[in-house]
Amino acid sequence: MTRLQFTRRRVVLGAAAAVGGSWVWPAGAQDGDIIVGQSAPLSGPVAMAFQPPLAGERLALEEINRKGGINGRRIRLVLLDDAYDTQRTVENVRQLVEQEKVVALTGLGSTAGVAAILPYIAEKRVPLVGIYTGAHVLRLRHHPYLFTSQASFKDEVEHQLRTLVTLKMTRVGVAYQDNEFGKLMMPVVEAAAKELGATLVASAPLAIDGSTSVQAATALSQARPMAVLLIAVGPSVVGFVKAAKAGLNVPIYSLSVAASAVPALGADARGLAMTQVVPYPWRLVHPMARDFHREAAAADVPVNYNSYGGYLGARFLIEALRRAAPNITPDNIVRAIQGIRGWELGGNPLNFSPTNHHGSNWVEITIVGPDGRFLR
Repeated sequence: MTRLQFTRRRVVLGAAAAVGGSWVWPAGAQDGDIIVGQSAPLSGPVAMAFQPPLAGERLALEEINRKGGINGRRIRLVLLDDAYDTQRTVENVRQLVEQEKVVALTGLGSTAGVAAILPYIAEKRVPLVGIYTGAHVLRLRHHPYLFTSQASFKDEVEHQLRTLVTLKMTRVGVAYQDNEFGKLMMPVVEAAAKELGATLVASAPLAIDGSTSVQAATALSQARPMAVLLIAVGPSVVGFVKAAKAGLNVPIYSLSVAASAVPALGADARGLAMTQVVPYPWRLVHPMARDFHREAAAADVPVNYNSYGGYLGARFLIEALRRAAPNITPDNIVRAIQGIRGWELGGNPLNFSPTNHHGSNWVEITIVGPDGRFLR
């Protein structure tokens, strides 16, 4: 098989080709392939934010398939577009389970979409191995078939607020995305602020396309916060940060999911504080980081948190499949993940058990420096 080239243009074209149908990778699927399914927003308001992690996933899958797959079996990913729409996510998952006969799902990105499919995958006994949403509500109750490898948004918010309280910046405003994601997060922010001794002086909703950014920044400025938490992803991050730089002028702390907005922000990204749930991609002491840099360089994929997060997410999936071999079934995958103890995903130790399906709560804060570089 010829090596695929993952330039930014190729990723965009690959995503566009998948809209309305399925994107099966690698091409030329064979009998005996290990079939895994994914529903992700290849179109719609947050499509651009998902291109880097999808590119990272493909690097890891191409790498393992080039080396012979799992016990000689290639991993075949069937990716369906959900346009960040909950109903389409549900329909896609049903198609993947009932028609494609996947042994596992991976990389779902919508909080509402994941919540909607949890009863279904429990009924069908199909594991969801890794998600691109850190929503705490998805982790409140033990689910027998949901596994995560990254800290939750609650972990991120608590880390941000704990840092602000330590810095004596206790008057905090919140700009939150005006959709299920933002609305589900607001009670989490309120509870964490109360517990940690911060005062939420104001909150303002943000349209997902960023069109209400100026209004949100203006509303928050009237409450005179000492810092602002930004609970958003995609275009609204760009719009709000630019509006806040012009009219609010206080530190902004964003969640890790906002990292994809840094290139679009340009110079306005400088000084933005951002929690990270993925290890620092440029720290090459860990073998996975070195593997990622080698694969990314060969495929012309930019090295950043989102592409590395996608790569690590796929490596988590690959490890689960490897441990479940040779008889790779949904139930064996579940048992394999539950047996993981102290296994390092890019330097982040994961620990699971039959009663703990969320392998990490590790978080750190980075600052965006000159030229969009992240500083630890």
